[in-house]
Amino acid sequence: MVQKFQSPVRVYKFPFELVMAAYEKRFPTCPQIPVFLGSEVLSESLSADGAVHVVERSCRLRVEAPRLLRKIAGVEHVVFVQKNTLNWKERTLLIEAHNETFASRVVVNENCSYTVHPENEEWTCFEQSASLDVRSFFGFESALEKIAMKQYTASVKRGKEVIEHYLNELISRGVSHVPRWSPAPVGEEGAPTQVRPRDPGSPEAGRPSSALGPALETVAPEGDKLDADYIERCLGHLTPMQESCLIQLRHWLQETHEGKIPKDEHILRFLRARDFHLDKARDMLCQSLSWRKQHQVDLLLQSWRPPALLEEFFAGGWHYQDIDGRPLYVLRLGQMDTKGLMKALGEEALLRHVLCVHEEGQKRCEGSTKQLGRPISSWTCLVDLEGLSMRHLWRPGVRALLRMIAVVEDNYPETLGRLLIVRTPRVFPVLWTLVSPFINDTTRRKFLIYSGSNYQGPGGLVDYLEKDVIPDFLGGECVCDVPEGGLVPKSLYLTDEEHEHAETYQAASVLRGAPHEVAVGIPEGQCVITWDFDVLQGHVLFSLYHAKQAPAAGGPLSEQGWVLGVDYSRVEAPLVCREGESIQGSHVARWPGVYLLQWQVLAPPDSVACSLPGVDGVLSALHSPSPRCKLLYYYEVLASEDFRGSMSSLESCASGFSQLSAATSSSSSQSHSSSLISR
Repeated sequence: MVQKFQSPVRVYKFPFELVMAAYEKRFPTCPQIPVFLGSEVLSESLSADGAVHVVERSCRLRVEAPRLLRKIAGVEHVVFVQKNTLNWKERTLLIEAHNETFASRVVVNENCSYTVHPENEEWTCFEQSASLDVRSFFGFESALEKIAMKQYTASVKRGKEVIEHYLNELISRGVSHVPRWSPAPVGEEGAPTQVRPRDPGSPEAGRPSSALGPALETVAPEGDKLDADYIERCLGHLTPMQESCLIQLRHWLQETHEGKIPKDEHILRFLRARDFHLDKARDMLCQSLSWRKQHQVDLLLQSWRPPALLEEFFAGGWHYQDIDGRPLYVLRLGQMDTKGLMKALGEEALLRHVLCVHEEGQKRCEGSTKQLGRPISSWTCLVDLEGLSMRHLWRPGVRALLRMIAVVEDNYPETLGRLLIVRTPRVFPVLWTLVSPFINDTTRRKFLIYSGSNYQGPGGLVDYLEKDVIPDFLGGECVCDVPEGGLVPKSLYLTDEEHEHAETYQAASVLRGAPHEVAVGIPEGQCVITWDFDVLQGHVLFSLYHAKQAPAAGGPLSEQGWVLGVDYSRVEAPLVCREGESIQGSHVARWPGVYLLQWQVLAPPDSVACSLPGVDGVLSALHSPSPRCKLLYYYEVLASEDFRGSMSSLESCASGFSQLSAATSSSSSQSHSSSLISR
């Protein structure tokens, strides 16, 4: 595999001729570059007018590699051949170098150039690129690649320091100006003058000789080229190899990508997310660009107008900056009715709003960078979990949250600088168990979690937020203009017709004497059936049954003539569900077959098809005020491993995690749920 390196444009704020005089001092040897052992001129020529000076040199470099590798290779130094073409008239120096040692096994090519800055003729630009192709090297190909690129990038940084050293030396000696080239007399017959090889120890005064430059740098762009000063100022400190990856990926996009090229900060986030592995970052970025185009994300901030319901009940908003200058987003998740928002708006609307927050976050980072004069590439999120309960952990909501996490991780990598989670309740470990496996390790290390009031002391929020920025609801003095959330009125939920087009919930009308049943086929045991439903009208009785086969023609159990305990069995105790209640639960399906979720209108005992032990007393005192009930329901079948160790976190419950568990006869599941909550 060919390894490539590309430096940004680097600028010396000195005239070309003075930079060449400093460059000449690097030869024949350079104490500032210990690996450069010396050089020998192989050939030299000068054009007839003296404008073009070409020098070919053989340069010896000490091998900086483990002793074992040097012993196997049988060499202590390597030889490079370098051709320098210095054009005084055009004010350019072009450097081409390739290795002579091990040329059949390893191919190294390097190209460097010194040119006049396109916008200031008193400045000099430098660019450098190289490629390494290890074809065969005694079985140490991979190790050699790593060593070579590491040494090469280290020499890049050293090269800049060397040129600056000699420039300062010249200036300290009073040499601050070197006259520009003027035409010289042409030799006899108009032929270019051939100059014999000179003694490397006696350089010509005022006429720099070109030589090896495998480690020079400088900075400044022209057109689409990146400037190293700009990288340091706007993107932050990068190693030479990181700079190279950024430039190569940017150049590749310019050549292949149709449409708008993403900003450098955006490209850099994807490189960081993949540890500057160029191919992986390129694949991730291309998929994200395709996603952005498909969903028109670039136009989101201009086109998206949050519904009034979101502005009133979505308890999140921007709030000044953290102590490092990052934009700060405050989310009062514990006060937010995520379940109601999703039922009133749908999953897609919430996802779109989350994307808007991230788009706005990137925009604010750019503004902070300009305001502070230093790179700000990520933002901080402060999450208050006071009020978080099992109501927030219903399966559709968790599934929607995991989807949002996946979308954000894939398309907004490295945008989160720090996540401060405060006032975590006892139920938080359950949420963390569900969510944390889907968050990558790098992001997880940015989480700081505080339970109770631990966030108020040393090591708490004061380490990350200025005191005058801490929100008032967390004991600070700053009024935080973020909606307080609250329950979304059920009158704002989507209508039955709208739910028919939504992917999450289904609407059902249940008539007295005609139960509504859903058959769930389980081909193998140890799956998990989860459900969530809201009773919008009337009172219902919810039960879960198991049969070895589905009812004939899909009819209700009451029409099958089946005998309870013979043809089918009850696997969850029946639950009385009153109008307005939200029910959620799950059941571990330990046997294959068909599981039947059944809802029937709650009626007096004499009208119920079968006796319901433990429920008859309730039925005597309560029955549905209407012969017709309405509900919205959702169910899902999960493989055991998809619960990732938290199967019991969704054990049968009714808006409080324990109501249905208390009604069931399975004491083991109750104790398992209790133990999970107390973790």
